[in-house]
Amino acid sequence: MDFLIIGLVAFGASALTFFSGFGLGTLLLPAFALFFTTPIALMATGIVHLLNNLFKGTLVWKLVDWPTVLRFGLPAIPSAILGAFLLTYLDARIASIVIGIILILFAILEFQSWFQRLTFPRKYVSFGGILTGFMGGLSGQQGAIRSMFLLKSDFDAKHYIATGVFIAVLIDLARLPTYVLGLRGASAEVSQHELLLIGFGTLCAFTGAWLGARYAKKTTIGLVRYVVAGLMLVIGTLLVFGIIGT
Repeated sequence: MDFLIIGLVAFGASALTFFSGFGLGTLLLPAFALFFTTPIALMATGIVHLLNNLFKGTLVWKLVDWPTVLRFGLPAIPSAILGAFLLTYLDARIASIVIGIILILFAILEFQSWFQRLTFPRKYVSFGGILTGFMGGLSGQQGAIRSMFLLKSDFDAKHYIATGVFIAVLIDLARLPTYVLGLRGASAEVSQHELLLIGFGTLCAFTGAWLGARYAKKTTIGLVRYVVAGLMLVIGTLLVFGIIGT
């Protein structure tokens, strides 16, 4: 049963979030938490998320806007550390509610035609990176904010997807060591069965990403907008009601 649940969630979430640029970790963490302790579930989710982003990167790397990756991703790393530091002084439940409300408001705005027409020059994406990293460190929900900023940078669908993948890789590389250190601090050990389950989830996520890539050429930025807004609405609601993020 554990392989079935993890496999289905990893496959479905990876295929769906290929277009939105976020959501795999949010959907996969509760599935891992059904069978793992919290420290191991966090590490497992981080590993699958990173490996899946690297795999997606091999599928779309020719379409990446590298200056945007660097201007957006590099400032996100120190701001994520700051957000994580502040989280130690802030109640996690309050942080989840605040971030959830922000996501819901952005989702509602994204459904408005006047808001969809708003753009800003790409030279300002560093600010988006700072805010994205900070929100990620504070709540773990960095992908939705990142996607919202990239949508306002006037990318087409293919370049939006590719650029977002490599920004996510930078942030994953920065945060995964934190999960590993936390696992050591919790004195937890990963069993062979758990390693097999992580590997299986990774392969299923690869398959979902490959399927998503097959349809990427037919995807319009309008469809991506609605996928992003829909996921932001769902994740924001789950955060506010404490279903995730607690």
